[in-house]
Formats: sequence, structure tokens, C-alpha cells
Amino acid sequence: MKFALLTVSYGGLFYKGKALSLEQQIHKAKELGFDALSIETKRPVASPIDLSKSERTRIREIAAAEGIVLCAIESLSNFTSSFMEERENNIAMMQYVLELARDLDIDIVKIFAAWPGITNDEDEIALYGPFDRIPYYKRLFPADLRKWNRAVQGIREVADRAADLGITLALQNHAPVIRPGYEDVLSMMQEIDKSNVKLCLDLPLFYDRQSDEYIHEAIEHCGKHTILTHFGSWNFSQKADGEIVEDPSPSFGGQTNYKTFFNSLLGAGYEGYLVSEYCLPALKNHQVAGIEEIDKGTRLSLKYMKDLLKVPNAAQTKKHAII
Repeated sequence: MKFALLTVSYGGLFYKGKALSLEQQIHKAKELGFDALSIETKRPVASPIDLSKSERTRIREIAAAEGIVLCAIESLSNFTSSFMEERENNIAMMQYVLELARDLDIDIVKIFAAWPGITNDEDEIALYGPFDRIPYYKRLFPADLRKWNRAVQGIREVADRAADLGITLALQNHAPVIRPGYEDVLSMMQEIDKSNVKLCLDLPLFYDRQSDEYIHEAIEHCGKHTILTHFGSWNFSQKADGEIVEDPSPSFGGQTNYKTFFNSLLGAGYEGYLVSEYCLPALKNHQVAGIEEIDKGTRLSLKYMKDLLKVPNAAQTKKHAII
């Protein structure tokens, strides 16, 4: 497996300090030991409306010179608004996103069925917009179904536009609308029924459903459709003896079962990237920390994941296992 850095980590949202530019993040990815950069289309780093044609060419050249692959574009889509103008604005935004991907020679664009949004100009650090965190066992009512079906219709339209550019969409298993686990994101992909709509399957978004059995089941159903996955960099620490450990997940208080998840993905023939993201407030001693805390968490989590993936020489086959 190969590793990528997601630009949101150094976007100046969740730590005290300025964002790193797209060029700086390419160098940062190289410095930290990543193979690739995944680009989130958010100001001030990489909004499509801010990057000229010449800048896009320059970014490609810089990445190539550093040996850093530009592996994915990650959009902040929301197809579920009840207001037609907002849905049309979202489609227009996605057209800009697709064109940016084309210009950067990137053929994967990650999408949300519904992104809740971020407030970035009212507090010291960014905050996610509130949304209904639907548990996996909740009954769905007409309002939920309307949002679901708006998402399906909107993604179908964007998928057609993406197909014209040779781009595949990766639908992430991220709330709202899509509930925790794999079932909803798989169902939505199947209902969209477009050959260029695949999955971005993230284990932290399984929340407390971390059993070996559930993860095996998820990959059995989703593995062949999965083209992108992320891991969180915000909950790792190092013991006095140097051992790196994963601290409890902030979303459910338990351990994230990366070992079984990676084993299952590898067994399913996954050849995509593992994308590191630090997208929660960076705190130290109950204070908002600086960029050095992002560096620390990103370095620790990357080493943890690389150590977890150390395998025998048969690693390139589908029969290997994580030791």
C-alpha cells in the first residue's frame, strides 16, 4: 500500500498558525515520507476558483520533481439541499472540481453525499457544522428519504460529467445522510448505478463497529469497489521506550481496528492509497497547539501504519498478512 497526505491537515483550520500553500504541502509530503498528496478543494489551499491554468501546470511540475503523486481530489459536496438553487450551486462547484482534477491529471474525485460544512471565521479554530448523527439502527422517515434520493440524483448527474473527463467518483461513508458503517454507502453506490462511482471506505467512520467479523463483512461487500481510504492522525502518542500507540478514538472511545481492516483490504486486492488526515482540533495541555502538533501526529501515525503493514516478501500477493 502507498501513503498520501490530505491537504486539510495543513490547511490552517485546526491548529494555531497559517495554512501551507499547495506547493508547500507537496514539499511537506516529501519531507514526512509520503508517496502522494490528496488535495481538498478548500480555501486557502486549493479552491478551484483560485488556481489559474498556469498555476495548475506548475503544481504538476513541482509534484513530479519531488516524486509526489497527486492521487486524488477531495470535494466538499452536498447534494441534499431542499433548495434548488443550492443544489444547482453544488453542481456548478463540482464542475469546477472536476476540471481541476482533469488539469492536474487526477482521475479520482472524492465526494460526500452531504457535507455539513465548516465555520472558520468565528472562533480560534474551525468547527464543523452541526448535523444529525444518525445511528445505524435508526428508522428512516420521509425527510431522510428525500435527502437520500436528492443525493442519488445529484451524484448521477455529476458522475455523467465526470465520465466525460475520464474521472471516477469515490463516495465516502461519511455522515450525515449516510449512516456509520458500510451498508448505507454501498446501497447508495448501487442505487446510483454508474460504473464510474466507487467507494471511499474509512474505518474510523465505522465508529464502535470495530469487530473482526464486521470488518471482514464490510470488505467482502465493498472491497472490490473501494478505491480510496483515510486514517486519522490525531490520536497517536509515543511511550518512553519509543513505541507508538493508538489512543482511544475521539468518536467512540475505543480502538480502531486498522490491522484487520488493512488485512481485509489487501486480501481484496486493494492497490489504492492510505490517506492521512488531521482534521480535528490540535490540542496540547488543553490549549490550541501550533503546526508542530500536526507534524508530530502525522509522523507518529504514518510510522504506526507503515509498521503495521510490514509483511514478508509475499506482500504483493493477495495472500499476505500483517504481522
